[in-house]
Amino acid sequence: MSYAIDFGTSNTVVARWNAATREPETLKLPGLSVTQANNPPLIPSLVYVEDAANECILTGQLVRDRGLDLSMDARFFRSFKRGIGSSIQGFLPELDGRTVSFEQVGAWFLRQVLEQVQKTGPTDSIVFTVPVDSFEPYRHWLGQVVSAQGPAALPVEQVRLLDEPTAAALGYGLQAGEQLLVIDFGGGTLDLAWVQLNLEANGSKPLGFVLKWGEKLFAEKSGQRPKVARVMAKAGMNLGGTDLDNWLVDYFAQTQELPRNSLITRLAERLKIQLSARPKASEVYFNDETLESYDLSLERSQFEQILEERGFFAGLEETVTQVLQQAQRQGLTANDLDHVLLVGGTAQIPAVQNWVRERFGSDKVRGEKPFEAIAHGALQISQGVELKDFLYHSYGVRYWDRRNNCHSWHPLIPAGQAYPMSQPVELVLGASLESQPSIELVIGELGSESKAAEVFFDGDRLITRTSSQAQTQVQPLNDRDGARSIAQLNPPGYPGSDRIRVLFQVDVRRTLRITVEDILTGDTLLEDREVVELS
Repeated sequence: MSYAIDFGTSNTVVARWNAATREPETLKLPGLSVTQANNPPLIPSLVYVEDAANECILTGQLVRDRGLDLSMDARFFRSFKRGIGSSIQGFLPELDGRTVSFEQVGAWFLRQVLEQVQKTGPTDSIVFTVPVDSFEPYRHWLGQVVSAQGPAALPVEQVRLLDEPTAAALGYGLQAGEQLLVIDFGGGTLDLAWVQLNLEANGSKPLGFVLKWGEKLFAEKSGQRPKVARVMAKAGMNLGGTDLDNWLVDYFAQTQELPRNSLITRLAERLKIQLSARPKASEVYFNDETLESYDLSLERSQFEQILEERGFFAGLEETVTQVLQQAQRQGLTANDLDHVLLVGGTAQIPAVQNWVRERFGSDKVRGEKPFEAIAHGALQISQGVELKDFLYHSYGVRYWDRRNNCHSWHPLIPAGQAYPMSQPVELVLGASLESQPSIELVIGELGSESKAAEVFFDGDRLITRTSSQAQTQVQPLNDRDGARSIAQLNPPGYPGSDRIRVLFQVDVRRTLRITVEDILTGDTLLEDREVVELS
């Protein structure tokens, strides 16, 4: 049976393919999920650590049912997804003699979700969705979680990754030839993707991004021609509902001198949600034991003013512009869009919806599946829908910039490159020292040139800060002892002549591989070696 998990910063959705109805269905997992108002079953992405040493963990709605999300306890974690794979500034908590990282919190959360999923039936295939702008450390961490050994191991034949906005486009139901722009605005990120569906497929095999292969290959359906979802453009940034919650906390700290803590954050989040349905919202809190009381109120116009002052709409415009510029290079304009799809809790804010309608026209905007579209769409790749995708990040090598006296990065494989690549990219290198025994090369995954986001602690809040200057974000892939050396030279190398040829290739699984040839001896020193281990 096929499952999909949309692991979100604020909420997580689990869906399953119903073979009888041939439709996706959202699962309600006991103790984890909650259904409110007109929303589908959602799992709050919350964790409370009762005992870190023995890994006694509470997750999801159970945390809220016990009121632990209102505590100011270091054992309570929210928005931890945004800290996974990031270089955190500040101190991580030590619980029960164990320093708890956000990677560990995320692993605990997902494993409890997966344990409940396994109780619902056999898990043949799972698709995880990821933000567009997720670097290799996050994807590598996710691969470690799903491929864990021992009691945590998953009896799953196949696990795949698919970017969230592309999954959302599939979840809304594509028609042949339609051009769709997905605006996925959740708790932690703003992700956009321009997606087109072509029915005339050529039988190629890329199907999402495969993390873990089993004995069976899903989507190989004899006698059927697969549909193809073609990603035309995509962009993302570290901006989401969690940031809005923090901005409201700052507002009340300044106007009412309220503390910046998890209780006020939770009350601010409730205000934000109320303001999506009414022009004014209020929250009152009273603690019988401490006699502590808070009375918060906010009008929608005040909320929108806060968004404007914080540069919220400027960030939205910047990301939309990036996608439209990518599409324009392929001969597409905003007039070619058939639909603009709104996904995620933050996309339910009236000011966001009004901005999108003014930008693209009310007749094109749809938003009836804000929470389920991603998980439901991810299931489509196990039902005969293939994905034609391209690299969102570029790959490059580090070099010493003599002019600026610092390291810099030279791109080799550009963003936008379709994969698998038909032809490798070649780089020729020489020795820089007399009798040089080896050649080292640091390879990096290069993000788009944008304002870098830092993740750091402000009290007990995990927040992001955007730098004022644009810069290229880089994640080195092999900058560690024993991994930088790509060629042992025998005989040793000397300056003044080319010595090795390096061939770079990206395979069907979107893994970067290299082949290294010694020009002097004609020997192959490395052949089709994976640079990034993802499974």
